[in-house]
Amino acid sequence: MSPIPSSSPDAAVAGESKAVPQRERMTRTELRASLSLASIFALRMLGLFLILPVFAEYARGLPDGHDAQRVGLAMGIYGLMQAFLHIPLGWLSDRIGRKPVMVAGLLLFVAGGLVAAFSDTLFGITVGRALQGTGAISAAITACIADLTRERHRTKAMAMVGGSIGLTFALSLVIASPLLHAIGMPGIFALMSVLGAVAIIVTLFVVPSPPPPHPVRLPFRQVLLNPDLIRLNVGVLALHASQVAMFMVVPAMLADAGMPLDQHWKVYLPVVLVSFVLMLGPMMAAERYGRVRPVLLGAVGLMTAVQLLFAAVHGLWAIVAVLLLFFVAFNVLEAMQPSLVSRYAAASRGAALGVYNTTQALGLFLGGMVGGWLLKHEGRSAVFVGCAVVLLVWLIIAWSMKPPPARAQASAQATA
Repeated sequence: MSPIPSSSPDAAVAGESKAVPQRERMTRTELRASLSLASIFALRMLGLFLILPVFAEYARGLPDGHDAQRVGLAMGIYGLMQAFLHIPLGWLSDRIGRKPVMVAGLLLFVAGGLVAAFSDTLFGITVGRALQGTGAISAAITACIADLTRERHRTKAMAMVGGSIGLTFALSLVIASPLLHAIGMPGIFALMSVLGAVAIIVTLFVVPSPPPPHPVRLPFRQVLLNPDLIRLNVGVLALHASQVAMFMVVPAMLADAGMPLDQHWKVYLPVVLVSFVLMLGPMMAAERYGRVRPVLLGAVGLMTAVQLLFAAVHGLWAIVAVLLLFFVAFNVLEAMQPSLVSRYAAASRGAALGVYNTTQALGLFLGGMVGGWLLKHEGRSAVFVGCAVVLLVWLIIAWSMKPPPARAQASAQATA
C-alpha cells in the first residue's frame, strides 16, 4: 500500500504538536475538527433517526400506507440513493475538496426534508426521502476527519462520530413520540431540514479547513479490489442491515414486555450511555496495545450472538441486557472500521470511504426491505435469525484480516 503522502494530517498539525509525547492528547485543531464534524454527522443522523420509532405507525394512517414492504421502501430508499452516490461524491471530494461536497450534499438533504414535509402520501414522502439520500456526504465527512487528525488519534476521532451517532439514536427515541404528537410527521421532516441548515453553518464556519487535495492517489481499481477494504465493506453492510432490520422488531418486543412506546427512551438512553463506558476497554486494547484484530472479531462475534439471543429472550430485563450487548459491539465497530479504511487507503481516503459508505447505505436499504419482508411473511424470530446468518458470514470473511498498516513515520517524527 502506498505510504501516506507529505500532506498527511501529521504534517498539517505538526506545528501544534512538536513537544507532545507519543500518547498525549489531541491538539486543539484535531479536537475542533473531530467535535465539529461529529456534530454534522449527529445533526444529519438525528433527522434520519427521528422517524425510525414512529414512522411505521404514522404511515398506517396514510392512504397508501398499509403495505409493510412499501413502508420499508420509504424508510430504506434513503440508503439506496446514498449507495448510488457515495462513491462519486467521495471521489469528487478527493479532487475539489471536502467542504464543497459537504455543503452541496447538505443542501440536497434540506430540500428532501421539505419535499417530504409537504407530502400527504407515502409515495410523496418516499420521493422526499430519496432526495434526502442524494446528499451522500458521509465519505467526505469521514475523509475530512482523517485529513485533520493524526493516525494515533484517528480512532478516537471516529469514536466521537460513533458516539454522536449513538447518542443521537438514543435522543431520537426519547423525543420522536412527543415530537410526533406536538408537530406531526410533516413537522419532523421540516425539522430535519432545519438541522441540515445548521449543519451547513457548522461546515462553513466551525470545521477547520482541511489540507488541499493531494495529486498522488491510488487507482480506483486498487481501492475497489483491495481485500482488506473489501472485508471492511462487507462488514459495514452487515452491521447496518442488521441494525435496521432488528429495530423493525425491537420496539414491538418492548411494547409486548409492558413498556409503552412513549416510554422506550427509559430503556434506550441508559443502555446507550452505559455502552459508551463499556466500549472504552476494547477500544484501548485495540489502539494502544495493537489488538485490533481480536477486538474487531470479538465485536462481530458478540453481534452475532446478540441476534440469536433476541430470537430467544422474553421479558423486559432480558431484552434490556441484550440491547446493552448490542450497543457495546455496535459502538466499537462503528469507531474502528472507518479508521481502518483510512489507514488501508491513505492516499485515496475519499474514494475508499465512498465505497465503504456505499456498502453501508446498501445495508440500510437491504435491512429495511429484507427485514420488512421477513417480518411480514415469517415473523419476528426470522428477522433475528436472518441477521445472525449475515453477521456470521461477516465473521468468516473477517477472520483472515491482516493487521492494519504501521502508523506513518511522520506521526512519530511530529512528536519527537
